[in-house]
Amino acid sequence: MKASDADILIIPGYTNSGPSHWQSRWEAKLSTARRVEQAEWTKPVREDWIARIAEEVNASTRPVVLVAHSLGVPSVIHAIPHFRNRVAGAFLVAPPDVANPDIRPKHLMTFGPYPRDPLPFPSITVASRNDPFGSYEHADDIASSWGSFLVDAGESGHINADSGHGPWPEGTMVFAQFLGRLSP
Repeated sequence: MKASDADILIIPGYTNSGPSHWQSRWEAKLSTARRVEQAEWTKPVREDWIARIAEEVNASTRPVVLVAHSLGVPSVIHAIPHFRNRVAGAFLVAPPDVANPDIRPKHLMTFGPYPRDPLPFPSITVASRNDPFGSYEHADDIASSWGSFLVDAGESGHINADSGHGPWPEGTMVFAQFLGRLSP
């Protein structure tokens, strides 16, 4: 599949992805990409985020490729039962451990626990060894339950602009390879 064959939905996490974040850069570069906007980025409500993602998937005219970061990941996983249109694949980056009682802000726990059913489409989960919002072991466990291919990003923090992942060329290459393996 080529990017032009898909509706690429960029799904940021808590507080959105700023202009230097890799998601914002990909959105600007990929002609068929659009951001799933949330009404409330700093006080997320699980049901609202799920509904917005499902609305965007269901409004798509081409097969959908989901590109989720951080809190966008559990939002996508919880939204799956509401999808009516075809999702060709999901690229899931830095999944937070939303069942961890130490997560801050505390209301992010309302996005947990993760459903553990196998995903109904191909996926890649990219996780860091030193992500402050979720351990690599947690990411490995949930990716395994979903049937998602896990990519070890090494010690990359939360894989965002603050951890030096603005352009993120390695992520671009992994995403391009993943996209190329999807069926249109």
